[in-house]
Amino acid sequence: MTPNVLLLMSDQHRFDTMGCAGHPVVATPNLDRLAAEGMRFSRAYCQGPLCIPARASFLSERYVRDHGVSDFRYEIPVETPTFLHAVRAAGYHTACVGKMHFHRPEYGGRTSDRLAEMRAHGFDDVIEVMGKTEAIHVRSEYSDFLEQRGLYDRFREWMASNDYYDQIIDGRTIPRSPIWEPGSTPLPTDAFADLWIADRVVRWIEDYDRDEPFCCWAGFVGPHDPWEAPAEYVDHYRDADVPLDTTARPPLPEDEQFRVFVDYFLNEWSQTDGMTDEVIRELRRYYYGGVSVIDDAVGRILTALEHCGLLDETLVVYTSDHGEMLGTHGFLTKMVFYEPSVRVPLVIRPPGGCAPQVVEGMVEHVDVPATIRAAAEAPDVPGSEGHSLLGHRSRPGAGFTRDVVHSENWGFGLVATERHKVVVDEDRRVPVQCFDLDDDPDEEHDRIDDPDFAPTLAALMDGVVRPFYTSGVFRPVADANFADMRRTIQELAHLAEERGTTARP
Repeated sequence: MTPNVLLLMSDQHRFDTMGCAGHPVVATPNLDRLAAEGMRFSRAYCQGPLCIPARASFLSERYVRDHGVSDFRYEIPVETPTFLHAVRAAGYHTACVGKMHFHRPEYGGRTSDRLAEMRAHGFDDVIEVMGKTEAIHVRSEYSDFLEQRGLYDRFREWMASNDYYDQIIDGRTIPRSPIWEPGSTPLPTDAFADLWIADRVVRWIEDYDRDEPFCCWAGFVGPHDPWEAPAEYVDHYRDADVPLDTTARPPLPEDEQFRVFVDYFLNEWSQTDGMTDEVIRELRRYYYGGVSVIDDAVGRILTALEHCGLLDETLVVYTSDHGEMLGTHGFLTKMVFYEPSVRVPLVIRPPGGCAPQVVEGMVEHVDVPATIRAAAEAPDVPGSEGHSLLGHRSRPGAGFTRDVVHSENWGFGLVATERHKVVVDEDRRVPVQCFDLDDDPDEEHDRIDDPDFAPTLAALMDGVVRPFYTSGVFRPVADANFADMRRTIQELAHLAEERGTTARP
């Protein structure tokens, strides 16, 4: 009998911020339970450290190099084969509840305006919500719920003050706060988005009465910034001794193109001025609270599966679309290629559970939908780069792992082996950053200009980097490289202002 599938995907969950991953502060009993009854992959890499590229790769099982969705300006075409098409062909009923983020928000509309596209991607049932600040301008079942509770205006006002740019609501400009300034939501805890999403997933499970197995993708909006966990969750960490890794800002690279990239995310996006170590500790408390919200949401859903007698008939997967820098090296959020940005939590509990396994070999996000297809006895996806991970059920190392992993966005790409990582400008095919993770696990010493490292770098370029790019890199438009990022954002902001809204990536 083929199992049901429940895919739980959070947004921007750092790989090491779980109890089962050894974090000394964060409490995640429900994720820890999944790990104790399944397989935890300690070195899982997303295909793009940015929402839309990462999710396009997950959906299609293909690298960014091939599908071309390198940043938030592009969308994966509806004709692209997906793993959902495959599981439907195997007799599954598919559904999504929560944030999916396969396409750009269309301000002034509803998520249901894209229903035909979501069904073209392979979903039968669609209950989609937007990300936190996108929800200011795009309605959904969640915003309807807030409005019914008399909370929608309060939600919009608060979220607008915590966006990356000044927001315009009802003709009023709402100045932004610094990205690193957290604060608890004004919403009652029971109206918080991730707990609402969990309850909506629970209702979907309890109402499911079809004969065929289901494949349900639940998408949480947290712990993505703004960091606004309810006060009761943050209070749990108020007196915690919050650990810090290296927060020293790296020097700007010599390479001109990569210098623009790093400078933007370090000094403009992360708003370095004023972001002290104590500020980082404080925002981490709020982030930990957001992770605990996700954990409680997972617990509610697992309880519903148990009450319905479905837990032991269901493959449960927990992961996130990409990581979170959280002040490491002075960066916030994602898009850079340090380990906290490109690595993700990944826990797979097979039906009925298994002896706990911790797989330390490298795997990629594209392997997760391939694993779902294997469990569902579903056909292949054309062009798939994924491999099933189910072989690890018997013991660690018994299944598939990788010698090389990849992650790409904004025209730059990471190619990493067990020991070394190289970041390259994908259009020029030149290395712009590299690290020896054995000697420098905290990535504090970029070896790009180290003459002693030159032979190793040359071998990496010849052995793993250039072979990956032999087939070329697909660009939807000619100017897809990060070099015009500033112009792109300025144009988006100008166009949005004309519409009475403000755009953000």
